[in-house]
Amino acid sequence: MNKEKKLKSVDGPMDKLQVGSVIYTTRLTRKFVNRPFWRRPDEHKIEAFIPGTIREILVKEGQEVEAGTPLLILEAMKMRNEVVAPLPGIIRKIHVRSGDMVPKLKLLVEVAT
Repeated sequence: MNKEKKLKSVDGPMDKLQVGSVIYTTRLTRKFVNRPFWRRPDEHKIEAFIPGTIREILVKEGQEVEAGTPLLILEAMKMRNEVVAPLPGIIRKIHVRSGDMVPKLKLLVEVAT
């Protein structure tokens, strides 16, 4: 018996995709076309970079902080991660409490300059 593999035919127009300085001609998947676009993070809004548990909050609302000041401890996979202020400013709002379990990209702290 002759078993032939049938290649799944891909329909759709060819698209141009630029990666660095190289342009490729390809068919883009629906998943790729509908993906959320990258956005530059707002340095004034500190978000969880991984899911975890807030173990300790080291600042208070209204407190003045310098860049690099520890804001809170986020524990994930038994590792304690110190989340620091990316810029100098005043703590505008703390959106979490000690013991909270947070998902990735959860807004933790807002810093006003």
